[in-house]
Amino acid sequence: MRKIIHIDMDAFFASVEQHDSPGLKGKPVVVGGSPSGRGVVAAASYEARTYGIHSAMPAYRAVKLCPNAVFVKPRFERYKQVSDIIRSIFREYTDLVEPLSLDEAYLDITKNKKNIRSARKVAELIKEEIREKTGLTASAGVAVNKFLAKIASDLNKPDGLAVITPDKMLAFLESLPVGKFHGIGRATEAKMHSLGIYTGADLKEQSEADLVRHFGKPGYFYYNIVRGIDNREVKANRIRKSVGAENTYSDDLEAMPEIREKLRLIARKVSDRMIKADALGRTITLKVRYSNFESVTRSQSLDVMINEEEMLYDTAQELLEQTEAGIRPVRLLGISVSNLNLQDDEVPKRQHGRGRQLDLFHAQAQQEPDR
Repeated sequence: MRKIIHIDMDAFFASVEQHDSPGLKGKPVVVGGSPSGRGVVAAASYEARTYGIHSAMPAYRAVKLCPNAVFVKPRFERYKQVSDIIRSIFREYTDLVEPLSLDEAYLDITKNKKNIRSARKVAELIKEEIREKTGLTASAGVAVNKFLAKIASDLNKPDGLAVITPDKMLAFLESLPVGKFHGIGRATEAKMHSLGIYTGADLKEQSEADLVRHFGKPGYFYYNIVRGIDNREVKANRIRKSVGAENTYSDDLEAMPEIREKLRLIARKVSDRMIKADALGRTITLKVRYSNFESVTRSQSLDVMINEEEMLYDTAQELLEQTEAGIRPVRLLGISVSNLNLQDDEVPKRQHGRGRQLDLFHAQAQQEPDR
């Protein structure tokens, strides 16, 4: 039986800021853009969360909820520096570490480097070492699979530790509100409620066929997780699925020359990131958000693997013509590249930023709304 730990740092970005600037401790700290512009909340301290502030919220709304909130610009290099320290702690115990983000990871400690039999003890030691080396707190969840460990880490935040043992697993899942199930969002929760499904016990009464009929492929997932079935392994080398960048503008972009100029800068940033990651990609996706917050995406899959700025920009410009940019004011632009080949031996790594011919099929354009 596997022993999985999910570690989740508590209000990571905001906590780093409070640690580095002691004067911010105890204050409602918001990491993100300026509330006087079109900034977005990247993170909020627990003091700020008591006012209803959360990540992805427009900064102007955050300041309305908490006029005395302290806004701090993100320092991603600093956050990465702290994250590297935390990951080095994880690897003292196991090499089976699957980072989900800078502040979150799964660890498989079934066979750990220190031969500690108790998974709870390992989690306790990791939490202590994180506090000693970074001054920050983390919450941990311990269970026999990733799904349960993820839920457990959220039970006693902040600075929490929860263990879901095999003998209590099914009873725990049956009593859990469906909205607490990782992977069930608000829309799905509402749909489940409309079907009379409020708890895990209700969910467990549904047949697999009914769940698939109501929810499509995710129905198989829901059928399994409520029974504690999750055979996903902790993957130490997760394959990156995409590379991208986007920007929200303080003033709407209305003229096409200005829009193209901003698009060029984003293409340059994406190209730089791909080159740094030694990545090539085939599918370019353009994201446009209009002034009324409506978003659209336009994608095109090429017959070459690329990572250079010029081809990214040219493709993004073509996709731009499929939007209403220039007709409607634009507040956000973004470019991402997917269908990456980072570990394919048949595809050579980047050579001086030039793409490589892969096949003779013509490029195909795909259009889909942003959801």
